[in-house]
Amino acid sequence: MKPDRQQDTEEAQAAAKQPSQTQRATTMLRDMIVSNQLPAGASYLESELAEMLGMSRTPVREAAMVLETQGLVEVRPRRGIRILPLSPQDMREIYQILTELEGLAAEQAAARKLTRSEERAVEKSLSEMEAALEADDREAWAAADKRFHQLLLTLSGNRRLEALVESYNDQVHRARMLTVRLRPSPVKSNRDHRALFEAIKAGDTRRARALHTAHRKEAMKLIIELLQKHGFHQV
Repeated sequence: MKPDRQQDTEEAQAAAKQPSQTQRATTMLRDMIVSNQLPAGASYLESELAEMLGMSRTPVREAAMVLETQGLVEVRPRRGIRILPLSPQDMREIYQILTELEGLAAEQAAARKLTRSEERAVEKSLSEMEAALEADDREAWAAADKRFHQLLLTLSGNRRLEALVESYNDQVHRARMLTVRLRPSPVKSNRDHRALFEAIKAGDTRRARALHTAHRKEAMKLIIELLQKHGFHQV
């Protein structure tokens, strides 16, 4: 048997690696909001959310404060937690930032020599997008599209840039999931991604940045039009 002191140390280290209740609540609530399981405009008492998550009210309250700083909820004292609607103006501002940052990421990725494992990872995401489109599985396409954009940031090799963009991705993915079945079939989006990947592999920094900037601008226009047309921002 292990000495008691060594066992206590190992147990303490294992416990330290486990996410806290607040971290778990934050992750679970964020996922439910981004996937629109908690719809925009809906309000919930702390006790209701705590029951959904199977935990006490304290971590839910602390998680809500974190999500409020990220623009996902509004904490209203004694009135509960409101899921914020998607504002077209918010999305315009977010996409304007992402367009510049991801354009830079594409440029920096093209300036690097990709490893074979990196190339295979991108090919896999592209194949998944194409297969999902062929099967008309829009949710699977959106998930693969998100992986592609995350890979693009990783390929830039710029960790600060990656972290900065990640702070906006929840709102973008939420809008994408809300409108994914309302938009035209994203055939052109798949072509854009394939062309971007070829530019990156070729080391063409200028073309990579131009392609991705144009792609993001088109996405912004489409998302804003759909939000306005279907009134998602009015709840």
